[in-house]
Amino acid sequence: MAEKIRVTVWHEYRHEKKNKTVAELYPDGMHAVMKAAIEEHLGSRVSVRTATLDEPEHGLTEAVLAETDVLTWWGHSAHGEVRDEIVDRVQRRVLEGMGLVVLHSGHYAKVFKRLMGTTCSLRWREAAERERLWCVNPGHPIADGLSDEYFELDHTEMYGELFDIPAPDELVFISWFEGGEVFRSGCCWTRGKGRIFYFRPGHETFPIYYDANVRRVLANGVAYVAPHSSAPVRIKAINAKDPLSPIQSTHEADPSLHR
Repeated sequence: MAEKIRVTVWHEYRHEKKNKTVAELYPDGMHAVMKAAIEEHLGSRVSVRTATLDEPEHGLTEAVLAETDVLTWWGHSAHGEVRDEIVDRVQRRVLEGMGLVVLHSGHYAKVFKRLMGTTCSLRWREAAERERLWCVNPGHPIADGLSDEYFELDHTEMYGELFDIPAPDELVFISWFEGGEVFRSGCCWTRGKGRIFYFRPGHETFPIYYDANVRRVLANGVAYVAPHSSAPVRIKAINAKDPLSPIQSTHEADPSLHR
């Protein structure tokens, strides 16, 4: 990994252009506020760039991803517009070791569903209700700096169980909502060499990314999923024709079976 954690904040960047409430909350785009939050907490440890859906190749060229240690992803209304070759590209980089932080409605992003292997569906309701995020793993690096065993958001969109995901390798937060539902809202996995962190808060019509606790968790998540291993990774299957030790059998494989 480079001396600094090289972060690319990816954002759909559609709602700010169409919805007055979102535009007033995030006049420069949600990605600008996320970028500022990461820089606020990680400072000289990071170099942060942004990319958006409507840029050429969605801003995620081979060159950009090659220079990205951590990719954060926020999408909502245009998941279907993300080109499959870009999804392939991002998935490959995660398997190679790039960290991925998926935020809020990014649970339905093509790349997240690809990496999870499930529908990633859930229960939802927009009623501006209170959310209490319980930290159930206070020793985890993503929880670093939080001052209490839970924090609250006054107005949020509800996400509730069942959240159709593989069982997380690590669970950091569980949310309770004013309407009664609960949700696994801070989940970690490893895919290949890459770490993935899903963090639930972030509905666009509420000032979620200005909340001090959300900003800290976002930055902690970036630091946590940053590449941590220099061990080699192999993506494609290898036909090991030359064995490491002698084989007594004289078997000859039929090459037509392996095309």
